[in-house]
Formats: sequence, C-alpha cells, structure tokens
Amino acid sequence: MDEPLNQQKLFKRTMIVVLLSQLFGGAGLAAGVTVGALLAADMLGTESYAGLPSALLTLGSALAAFLIGRFTQRFGRRPGLVTGFLAGGIGAIGVILAAVYENVILLFLSLFIYGAGTATNLLARYAGTDLAKPNQRATAISMAMVSTTFGAVAGPNLVDVMGRFAESIGIPALAGPFLLGAAAFILAGLIVFILLRPDPFFAARSIAEQQKNAGEGLGQGILATVNKRGIAAGACVMLLTQMVMVAIMTMTPVHMKHHGHGLTEVGVVIGIHVGAMFLPSLVTGMLIDKIGRMRMAIASGIVLLLAGLLAAYGSGDSMPILITALALLGLGWNLGLISGTTLIVDATPLSARARTQGNVDVLVALAGASGGALSGVIVDYSSYAALSLAGGLLSLLLIPVLLWSNAKPRTETNGQRSIET
Repeated sequence: MDEPLNQQKLFKRTMIVVLLSQLFGGAGLAAGVTVGALLAADMLGTESYAGLPSALLTLGSALAAFLIGRFTQRFGRRPGLVTGFLAGGIGAIGVILAAVYENVILLFLSLFIYGAGTATNLLARYAGTDLAKPNQRATAISMAMVSTTFGAVAGPNLVDVMGRFAESIGIPALAGPFLLGAAAFILAGLIVFILLRPDPFFAARSIAEQQKNAGEGLGQGILATVNKRGIAAGACVMLLTQMVMVAIMTMTPVHMKHHGHGLTEVGVVIGIHVGAMFLPSLVTGMLIDKIGRMRMAIASGIVLLLAGLLAAYGSGDSMPILITALALLGLGWNLGLISGTTLIVDATPLSARARTQGNVDVLVALAGASGGALSGVIVDYSSYAALSLAGGLLSLLLIPVLLWSNAKPRTETNGQRSIET
C-alpha cells in the first residue's frame, strides 16, 4: 500500500462500496421522514406530539453516532457501519409491528432504534474521506450523498404504492414505507459486510504510518494536532442546519394535510426536498474544495433563510410554493452538512478522527431531535408560518460563528499552513 497507484485503486474501490450502500440506505432514511409524523398523529389521536417521531429517531441517531464513532476508532469502519444499518432494519420492523398491534410504546421504542440506520447512513459519508487527499475530501463526501439521492427520492414517491401493498397484507397504510426501510437498511448492511474490504479506516492509518517520516500525503493526518476552532465551526454549521431543516420538514406533511393535500402530494414535496438534500452534492463538493469551506457554509445560512421566508409567507394551498420552499430547505442543509463535515475532517488527525466524527454527529442528531420535538409544539400553539420564520432566522447565527472561527491567525503545523477557508 506504499504505492500511490494502489492507494488510488483502494480509494476508488472504497467509494464504489460506499455508493452502493448509500443507494439502499437512502431509501431507508426516507421512510421515517415521510410518514413518521403522520403515523404518530394517527395512533395518538393528536398532532401536538407529531414531532415526537422525528425527535425519537434523531435521539436514537445520536446514541448510535456516539457508539459507532468509538466502535470505528477501535475496530474500523466496516463493523461499525454494518451494525448500524442492521439495527436500523430491526427498528423499521418494530415500527411495522407497532402499527399492526396499535402499540404506541413499541412505536416509540422502534423509532428510537430505527434512528441507528439514519445515523449510519450519514456516518458512511466519512468512509470516503479516509483515503481522500485534502483537496478531494468535500468531493468524496458529496459523491456518497449523491448516491443516497436515488433511494431517498424514490422512498417518498413510493408512499402510496407501499401503503396499498401494506394494506393488501393486513398492515396499516402509513406503516407501508417502513417495509421498504427495513429491506433497504438490511441490504445496505450486507453490502458493507461483504464488500468493504480492506477496511478504509485501518488502511488510511497504515498508509499514514508509512508516510509520516516523509512528511507528505496522509502521513500529515497522523501527525497533525486537533484544530479546536475548526471543529467548533464545523459542528456549529451542522447543528444549526440540521435543527432548522428537521423542524420545518417534520411539520410540512401535517401542514399540507391541513390544506387538503393527500399522501401523493406529500410524497412529491418530501421527495423533492430529500432530492435537494442530496442531488446537488457532487457540485457542492467541488465548489467547497475550490471556493472554500467557510464561504459555502455562509451560503447555507442564506439559503435556509430564503426557505424559511417562503414557507412562512407562501400559500399552503400552492404546490409550487411548497415544493420550492422545501427544495431550498434541502439545498441549504446540503451546503451546511458537506461544508461542516469537511471542516471537521480538516480539523482532526487520524488518531482521533472517527471518535470526533461520532461525537459531532451526536450533537447534530440532538439538534435535530430538539427541532423535531419543538416543531409540533410551536405549530400547535402558534403556526407553521411562525415555525418556518423562526427557523430561517436561526440559521443566520452560523455566520458570526464562522467569522469568529476564521478570525484566528493562521498557524503553521509541521510546515503546512492549516486550512481555514
């Protein structure tokens, strides 16, 4: 593995496996997003707690991210990702059983476990960066997210089909998408288990050890010190974008239901939203690598503000307005997640990278849980417009944090100027 050609071959092979797993992982991710709030509202008989499914899913995602981060640091990417995907599949099966037996406790427990699949689907984006060069990192992350698009967009648009299929076998229609979610997460886990060899995390560490004496390539990643301001900036970008996105997205199906839209229309809007979360990724990644992490992160805050304003002041009866608002919401999240993730990778050495990634994703998941839990309460006591406007304004907070982070004088580390833009 000391040959650059072999390293590139392994990088490409790893990316192919990650892309394949994300094709299925995206479908699993989309199921809970699309109908989770509607299923809970139907079983509970009230919309005041419609944000709970999203909150439980993201709390489960937080715990999974914490455990998978530490598991990966010790045992590698492959076992961590496999365990998380299979747990997500088990959680989806539990949601189906809860709907069949109308057991709310089982529903909440299963959604919590289902969150492991969501966390794993996002953590898989880091696998592509293990063997990437610094100027390839954002592009590697974005390639994984582009692959997620196909399943993530197909999932919401199969709501009606899966609902009818579920009813034909005696399962409530709203639980139908979780049939797809269970199969998708389990297949993603099997792909990683069979094909992700050698483990990219351990391969990167091995290559770095070989190169560190030469002071070049991945060897710098094992010698570098932690850039705390870089971690803080990356974490803040992901936290705020996740909270805003989850809060508005969670209540959009309920808002649409109030305006007379059916499951088909909900599926279209959420499908386009999820597509906007992932499909622009390849272009986003290249822009981040060329234009800079900070500039694109600031752009994410501006796009999220536009999404919040349009959702707040646009007509809930208009499908074009809803589609545009949710598409902007997805795009703003995309810009924030990829730029924030790249900042985290830049700021951490290999010796602590997986653990740090897991810790940051815990905070991201908790931010999403907060957004999901509060969204239903805010809408119940105020309105969807108030929620959307508050979310758009909140996203602007990341701008002063990024300016603070970038204000620190550039430092030299082992002869290399640290990445701060």
